[in-house]
Amino acid sequence: MESNRQSAAPVSIDLPLISNQEVWINIALIKQYHENTPRGAAENIALDALAKLDLVNIAYLRNPSLTGEERFCALLLRACMVRDALVVIDRPFRIIPHLSNSDFIFQTLKKIEDFFATCYIFDYQWMKERYGEI
Repeated sequence: MESNRQSAAPVSIDLPLISNQEVWINIALIKQYHENTPRGAAENIALDALAKLDLVNIAYLRNPSLTGEERFCALLLRACMVRDALVVIDRPFRIIPHLSNSDFIFQTLKKIEDFFATCYIFDYQWMKERYGEI
């Protein structure tokens, strides 16, 4: 990550969404501040990204109103807004602890694979059974 600092895009419970802002703003802020994208264009980018995951319905909700899966997707899409994103997912089952396996995670990544350059998932060794055969 050190050599790819500009494109590092973490997804972690320790880097939460801004709770007093709507989901689309959390996603759009990356484009607005890193690429100077105007607010309206950034909103459209965020809405298009949410549409890829069939989640446009959460665009105007705030963090406390989200399910674990919705929160994970919002965090992931926010990370993917980094140019040439090197997505690093830190212990995803801390974000969505009720899931028994990684199917949801990998299905979500597949739907947006054109949004990032590379993706790494870091987790504890004892969680490997939740990942199955990779």
